[in-house]
Amino acid sequence: MFGMDQPQPPAPQPESQGPVGAVEAMGFPSPARDYYSGGIDLNRLLIRDRTSTFLMRVSGNAMASSGISHGDEVIVDRAVAPRDGSVVIAVQDGELVIRRLVSSRGTTVLCSDEQPQERAEAVTEETTIWGVVTRCLHHV
Repeated sequence: MFGMDQPQPPAPQPESQGPVGAVEAMGFPSPARDYYSGGIDLNRLLIRDRTSTFLMRVSGNAMASSGISHGDEVIVDRAVAPRDGSVVIAVQDGELVIRRLVSSRGTTVLCSDEQPQERAEAVTEETTIWGVVTRCLHHV
């Protein structure tokens, strides 16, 4: 028993290169990496003037044939001048309504998609065009 070599601790191993099963990237980087310009800024893409732009939720299906359905959000710009064919937000009898502005034969009317143009409401002095719809955010 005397004179026998004592067990020695194991020799230190070289440092590990990572956890077992680690994957090392191989190949070349994606060329698309050079074209990445950050996230998508919806304000920059959808809104021209932040001070005059509002988001409104649609209630009802008066403009369903134009692709504006109940529950959709519309972007309304109050700085855009309404013109013939514009979808507008108007104030009629104290309520906000979404309609298409149609000018013909010297008269201007507000039409919904669900009623014939003959039954459209005429734009009077009491009617206020509140803003022009520039985009519809439709739920899918």
